Amino acid sequence: MEKNRPPAKAGPWCPIRVPPPSRTSVHGRLPSPTMELLSACSHPCWFVLTLLLLLLLLRATRRSGAWLPRRCPTDLTGKTVIVTGANSGIGKCVALDLARRNARTILACRSRERGQAAAEEIRAATGNPAVLLRLLDTSSLASVRAFARQILREERRLDVLVNNAGLTGLPFAVTPEGLEQTFATNYLGPFLLTNLLLDLLKASAPARVVNVSSFRHSAGTVDLRHLTGQERPKSFDHVYNSTKLMNILFTAELARRLQGTGVTANSPNPGVVKTGIMRHFNWLVRALFTLAGPFMKSAEEGAASTIYCAVSEEAAGVTGKYIGSDCRLALPSAAARDAGLARKLWEESERLTGLAAGPEH
Repeated sequence: MEKNRPPAKAGPWCPIRVPPPSRTSVHGRLPSPTMELLSACSHPCWFVLTLLLLLLLLRATRRSGAWLPRRCPTDLTGKTVIVTGANSGIGKCVALDLARRNARTILACRSRERGQAAAEEIRAATGNPAVLLRLLDTSSLASVRAFARQILREERRLDVLVNNAGLTGLPFAVTPEGLEQTFATNYLGPFLLTNLLLDLLKASAPARVVNVSSFRHSAGTVDLRHLTGQERPKSFDHVYNSTKLMNILFTAELARRLQGTGVTANSPNPGVVKTGIMRHFNWLVRALFTLAGPFMKSAEEGAASTIYCAVSEEAAGVTGKYIGSDCRLALPSAAARDAGLARKLWEESERLTGLAAGPEH
């Protein structure tokens, strides 16, 4: 029988049989599918294809939802709005849209030069003379208080407050007021500003607060020690993500506290937008961001979800919600839905901004 045949001897006329390669590893187990996939993707061709796929996905996010600002008939004659960070990017596009709707539009900007240029451009584009510049640096609580005092002194009403100002890529630093600068700029400054203007918003009801967030909030965490720099975040990206998570938690708790006042608060996600927000990163990150630019939303497209929250009839009466980049209700991360965490963050924010000591006049 075949099995009793003696093994063939190697020789010039007797080729050696080579068994098929084994599927087992040196440890006797099948190779991990994940390892096989990683090995395949390490090939340059696969890397390029993966990159192209990601860029195509980015391109797909540019498609606007069913709601478009230009189709919204809302007129804001007689209304007053404030947009922070309005000298460029999404903030400028939001301010331009609200000015076109005849609102008294206040650009709250850190730079007088850039803010004045934006105000003049918006006045020329809309024919609305009531486009005003007021200086505000949200990283400074003193600047926030000075701005709020000026608004309360000059304005009789406030119908929409858009907390848009934000940045990323700054090195870790603690401000003279004892706050980490990015957390102060993106979260604590807007928290204080909103609270200082609440009475004016309530007196103007129905009114709206819009706190711009990001889909990146899902990668953020809430560590209260980050607010004062007692604990250093892992990276620039982690700082940004965490401030955007805090914005959603702040919005939810604000909406809860404002129930029955006629003032609503919502938090939109602009999507993946090409703006100047990456200007503080190194040249390589900026270069990659620029290369991906054609596949991202423009600032005008990215402003749609913020404008939706600010003026749309569909958003009237809606409060405490996270709005997706397609201008539809979306479910934020589990951490962003934690009511207990939102209350804890609010209480610590009150303490750090001095609001816990009582109302300011």
